Amino acid sequence: MDKKKKTIFYLVFLVLFMASASFLSVPFYNWFCKVTGYGGATNVAQKESDIISDKVISVRFDASLEKGLEWEVKPVQRNMTLNLGETGLAFYEAYNPTDKPIAAQASFNVVPFSVGNFFNKIECFCFTEQILQPGEKIKMPVSFYVDPDLINNLESKNVTSVTLSYTFYEIDLPETASYLENNKDFETINLKL
Repeated sequence: MDKKKKTIFYLVFLVLFMASASFLSVPFYNWFCKVTGYGGATNVAQKESDIISDKVISVRFDASLEKGLEWEVKPVQRNMTLNLGETGLAFYEAYNPTDKPIAAQASFNVVPFSVGNFFNKIECFCFTEQILQPGEKIKMPVSFYVDPDLINNLESKNVTSVTLSYTFYEIDLPETASYLENNKDFETINLKL
């Protein structure tokens, strides 16, 4: 193989390698965070905890919006104090002040990050997309507990408070919602007939 062909081969290989690495980086990072709790990633629990500890922990709730999302979102309750293993139920309120339907999803994290691996969500609005119609206001629940094993972890055993934070970002409307938005005049005409 001459020098020119060898160089082209290495360049093509490098481009393919870089494309593969960029494609796989997000799933790999998500897997890494889920396994280690790094970055405040939480767990999903199938049921409530069987053990409730005497140690209490304060959970603070926070919400923010990605730039451009026209919703208003806030936690209904700012703080909650629970025993480790005790199930908590919190609500976030979202409002769409616009004249169009908007779909959004919430990403989340827990701070301090060391608690992420012990924070278990049983049910959460963040597991699915949320669609708010014009002027609609909803309350979205999250059911969770902090694993009592937290006290056995060197990094987090002295933690007394944790923040559950959600960032809401706009996503594309599903086909049915887009169709209804684009054909609302048609619906109005049909109602008048």
